[in-house]
Amino acid sequence: MTGFLRACAVAALAVATAGFVTPAEPALPPRLADGFGLTVVSQPAWVDDGRRTFAFTVRTAAVPAYGVLPGQVQGEHVVMVTLPTGYDSTTRYRVQYTLHGAGDYPDAARNKEIIEHATAGVPLITVMPNGSGRGWYTNWADGTENWETFHLDQLVPFIDANLSTVATREGRVISGHSMGGFGAFHYAEDRPDLFSYVGSFSGGLDLLYWGQRIAVVTTEVSPLHGIPPVSPTAIFGPPGPAWRAQSPAQHVGSLRGMGVAMYVGNGGSLVGDPVQGVVEYWARQTALTTARNLDAAGIPYYFADYGDGSGWAPGCDGKHNDTECLRADMDHFVKLVMGNGP
Repeated sequence: MTGFLRACAVAALAVATAGFVTPAEPALPPRLADGFGLTVVSQPAWVDDGRRTFAFTVRTAAVPAYGVLPGQVQGEHVVMVTLPTGYDSTTRYRVQYTLHGAGDYPDAARNKEIIEHATAGVPLITVMPNGSGRGWYTNWADGTENWETFHLDQLVPFIDANLSTVATREGRVISGHSMGGFGAFHYAEDRPDLFSYVGSFSGGLDLLYWGQRIAVVTTEVSPLHGIPPVSPTAIFGPPGPAWRAQSPAQHVGSLRGMGVAMYVGNGGSLVGDPVQGVVEYWARQTALTTARNLDAAGIPYYFADYGDGSGWAPGCDGKHNDTECLRADMDHFVKLVMGNGP
């Protein structure tokens, strides 16, 4: 009897599993071909077992050297890409370019977590390129580092050629945090033909504001933002017309017809981290100036001016580099650009 029951159990298992195929491991990340001025130094590799986000490395003559942070290799640029779940080459996806802040890394674990959280279940590719600790997403006045050329003239067509994208203005959006918020607005204003939506998360948008000028110069001369430090006039030149020419707050007219969003706190309590509180207060002043100029130009926009953060997201304290604030900013922005927000 025992043998008979055992045989029945084996037969039942065979019937239950008939036709069942063990799911294959997720595919390797796409292989990339050189082009558009970029040379691939290392092919994409998944950053973890989740297999949604990969990083790769390129070189470019546009920025052959820059002030490196610990762990960075001189002249090499890491780019992090987060794919939609179930990405396949037969489907075309919109692309979000998102720009990191000063002193940050494009492939930092926090950046990956924030992006993956916001884009879970969303058919959107997100690309975060290296901007160095102090690149400021512009072609430098001293001619040594041309970040705008790297990102807009080289990386954008490179991504379109190597991934399954919607390679049109309507298929691209751009966002960024802090220095990256400046970069997102600056790039969108310089190249409105490339982007349909722009978002700033605590971005420093007004180069005419004294607090923002202090922030820029601090990144130039501080070794914490890259070795070696550079001259305080290396990026934008001496204070004057050149700073105004690249100040996003003063050139909002180029954003007409584009979706525009800004997110910022007021710095909250200065207890605990007064520096991050003050820097966020400065960022808010630049956002208020940008909002006034958008109003004057008759350009609609979304503005989350969330004060101390208590009403914006659990754990958000309204400071400049708070993870919970940034997670809520990105979550909301992705909903906006995908047509699911207010």
